[in-house]
Amino acid sequence: MSGPPTAEVYRIDWLPGTDLLHGVCHCGAERSAEDPVELWAWMLAHPSGHIRPADAPDPLQEGRTP
Repeated sequence: MSGPPTAEVYRIDWLPGTDLLHGVCHCGAERSAEDPVELWAWMLAHPSGHIRPADAPDPLQEGRTP
């Protein structure tokens, strides 16, 4: 091991019935892809390209004015 252990948890699951993998970063950001290398590169690039679900725009509210 090259350093102290961290509490960061990364997860990649296969979506049954598809060729897709679904990755979840320790920050809560999610992404799907066919290539596991692409998912690991994305997760390890944290926070670059990561949008947590709470930070994502609400598609039902986009384009509406108060």
